[in-house]
Amino acid sequence: MNAVSSALGQGSYSTLPPTLTDKLAGLLRWPLVAAAIAAALYLVFVVYTTGQAAWAAGLLVLFTAGFYVYLSRGGFAWRYLFPGVAGVLVFIAFPLVYTAQIGFTNYSSTHLLSESRVRDYLLEQHDAIEDQVLAYSLHADGAEFRLVLQPEAGAAPRWVSPPLALRKAVGALRVDLAAADAEHLPLTAPLQAALPLTELIRHRDTLSRLVLVLPDKTELHYLGLREFGPVKPQWTANADGSLTRTADGTVFKPNRDSGFFESQGGETLQPGFKAFIGVGNYARMLFDAEFRGPFLSIFSWTVVFSALTVACATAIGMLFAVLLNWEGMRFRTTYRTLLFLPYAVPGFISILVFKGLFNQNFGEINAILNALFGIKPAWFADPLLAKTMLLIVNVWLGYPYIMILCSGLLKAIPADLYEASALAGASPATNFLKITAPLIIKPLAPLLVSAFAFNFNNFVLIALLTDGRPDFLSTKLPAGQTDILVSYTYRIAFRDSGSDFGLAAAISTLIFFLVAALSLVNLRLSAKAQN
Repeated sequence: MNAVSSALGQGSYSTLPPTLTDKLAGLLRWPLVAAAIAAALYLVFVVYTTGQAAWAAGLLVLFTAGFYVYLSRGGFAWRYLFPGVAGVLVFIAFPLVYTAQIGFTNYSSTHLLSESRVRDYLLEQHDAIEDQVLAYSLHADGAEFRLVLQPEAGAAPRWVSPPLALRKAVGALRVDLAAADAEHLPLTAPLQAALPLTELIRHRDTLSRLVLVLPDKTELHYLGLREFGPVKPQWTANADGSLTRTADGTVFKPNRDSGFFESQGGETLQPGFKAFIGVGNYARMLFDAEFRGPFLSIFSWTVVFSALTVACATAIGMLFAVLLNWEGMRFRTTYRTLLFLPYAVPGFISILVFKGLFNQNFGEINAILNALFGIKPAWFADPLLAKTMLLIVNVWLGYPYIMILCSGLLKAIPADLYEASALAGASPATNFLKITAPLIIKPLAPLLVSAFAFNFNNFVLIALLTDGRPDFLSTKLPAGQTDILVSYTYRIAFRDSGSDFGLAAAISTLIFFLVAALSLVNLRLSAKAQN
């Protein structure tokens, strides 16, 4: 009996032999890991070669952590947490830090490149030496080609290249030329007729990479579809980082406050370069009078717009919820369905419909007002009317959400409270003020804060309905009287203001801290609501 039990016990702990799939997985595991590591290192190397050393270091750290977590026993506990942590770092933390960093620079459409790249770009500029420019023609020589250079059209050829494999050429290529009549370079066959312009265009990319070297070591560069010639640089680099213009000897030094290479006479060179300006963008919001006025107006309107939207939508939504909670009302389901429709229709469709309804000349709203009162309000031209229109549309889109929330909260209120109130002879208004509102507003408060934060960044409504217009007059940067901060930031970054990414990033950082503060308030209200 003991022997049988021992055999059964040993059998219960025996392992099954590995299957073919297990064997293949074991064989392919380390080759696949090696390939993944090689691909990751190659990606890091590619990023590093583009001059982005910090990004390459970040990728290296991220890949190293990933391979450690999934290949070592020490990181086993992090295998399920790592994707989430990596996602937060890559898609949330990194964009926030990068945006905040841009806010301390003058990054814009005129300051896109780094200082070193701008210097390299200027040093690459050159002028052709006109009196030494040579015309060229391209001739087929079997599967290859030859270049023949001559001083002017119709003159006898002076220089000829060896056979060139233009179709296979990669990168820059130096070619030594020889005199066409030189005995040491006889042509293997008479040159065929010069190829037409279409063939020159076909081989233009390869021809532009050729550097033709004459016997006296003069280098000829591609100058166009018909010419090669020597060039002289427009700029020379100095040891202190400045540049000297070869034409007149003027020295241009990098001004890291303005982001341009500038001479002592005030002349600036394009393009500008990206430079660190500290809190310059934030100081501009506070101390630049021409910018501060529209900015403070837009900031104030953003707060008022969000607050009034939440207040009005809450009042209307709560009123409808209370009315629909009355059991004696007939067709309650029909009314509830009709009142819910604005929330069921996609928001952008409703906004575009309202844009047509509010049209001054052809809209139905003005048609009704004209028939009743003989007026046609300029909804899109008058700032006050435009703001009123925005509030009407936004409340229309927002009240169903509040109505649904309040309807659910009303179901949680004990009916005994209303029965006791009825015995005391209280009116419906007293019931609402003393019972309904206090019991609803506490759990509703966190959701109202979230609605306020949402409307604080309600870009879609502004962009589709008014596009921020009408604009302020005589402002340094274009700004609309119906713009909110997020739409104003969009205009600064991508529309009307020269793509001032640094200033837009500074405003975006400010918006982030404001919304983060609202989120903290929301969390505290939620905690109080649970207590």
